[in-house]
Order: sequence, then C-alpha cells, then structure tokens
Amino acid sequence: MAMPKHQYELTYVLSGVLKSNDIENLVRRVNEFVENNDGEIIEVDEWGSQRLAYEIEKKRSGHYVNMYFRAPGELIAKLERALEIEDDILRYLTLRMDAKMIRHYERQKREGSEAATADE
Repeated sequence: MAMPKHQYELTYVLSGVLKSNDIENLVRRVNEFVENNDGEIIEVDEWGSQRLAYEIEKKRSGHYVNMYFRAPGELIAKLERALEIEDDILRYLTLRMDAKMIRHYERQKREGSEAATADE
C-alpha cells in the first residue's frame, strides 16, 4: 500500500562563503534526495544571499533556498537527518502545509502568474 503524500515547505540556509557552483551542487543534491525517496518537487525558489539576523557559526551571511514538495511523512526524518549532517547547511525548517497554507500558496502562484501575463 502506498503511503499518503503530504505537501511540505522546506527553507534552508547555506553557508554564505560557498561558491556559486558549490551552491548549485548542494541544492541539486537536496532535490535529488527528495526525489530518490519517493518525493515530488513542486517548486524550488532560491532567494539568494542575504545578511543573517544573527551570527551562525561565525558567518554573517547565508544563501536562502525555499522548496515546496510532496512526500510521505517518513521521508521528513530522513531528509532532516541528511540536512543536519551536511556542514554547509546552517539552518533548516520543514513545515507540513495544512489546507489553509496550500490555499495561500496556490493564491500567491495564481496572482503571480496573472501579474506576469498583465505585464506582457
């Protein structure tokens, strides 16, 4: 029997001292981990480098990545363990999206696409 998939939002912060190709490789590895463990990626949004609110491991900036995906609940513990082991990931937060969060996400996407078509 297939496990039910829930929708999740994962935000993680990479070390700000990484080079762009190292960032790409790390984001790709996280994406592949989700996909290889029965997850389905909806969207990956890289927010880029930003100054941290407080110093983490003596670093003042970090590269933020936000990912939306569907996966069975058992994947989350494995994913968070993999993120914890990775030295270049400073912080992460995984949220299981409830119906209200999903509606808000879909409304944001719809409004964003309407604005893009209006600009054309």
